[in-house]
Amino acid sequence: MGSTISAIPFAGTAEQEKKLREVIAKHKDEKGCLMPILQQAQEIYGYLPIEVQKMIAAETGYPLEKIYGVVTFYAQFSLNPKGKYKISVCLGTACYVKGSGDIYNRLIEKLGIEGGGCTPDGKFSLEACRCIGACGLAPVLTVNEDVYGRLVPDDVDDILAKYN
Repeated sequence: MGSTISAIPFAGTAEQEKKLREVIAKHKDEKGCLMPILQQAQEIYGYLPIEVQKMIAAETGYPLEKIYGVVTFYAQFSLNPKGKYKISVCLGTACYVKGSGDIYNRLIEKLGIEGGGCTPDGKFSLEACRCIGACGLAPVLTVNEDVYGRLVPDDVDDILAKYN
């Protein structure tokens, strides 16, 4: 839920913009159209950078401040691109008391990005999450669909190496 601006420049394609404009045209006259437009925009782009929010504002007449407010309020939306490998560290109680905060900090150090960020090469993104239901394996992190448990900070290098 970090609202830091991405270091990765926006690189939307003409095809993505065409799809977005079609989505907006289809929904803009419906009551409550903003959520479905934002959801589909995120499907098209993978995230909702300010450039996309401005396009939605211009086409729908919604103020940019309202769109930004919705995007930053709901966890399903992201202001930042996601990496090819999405790393999520559980900071729920069971994981946290067993050291997941140290693992998260090690990843921040190794990847050179903050939580919610993406590496400049687009390879890794990092986020914290709450309980994923694997408390018996605490502390836990996931990389896309892969689950790693009973971790210590020194495990981070070996995990990252699997995705290089």
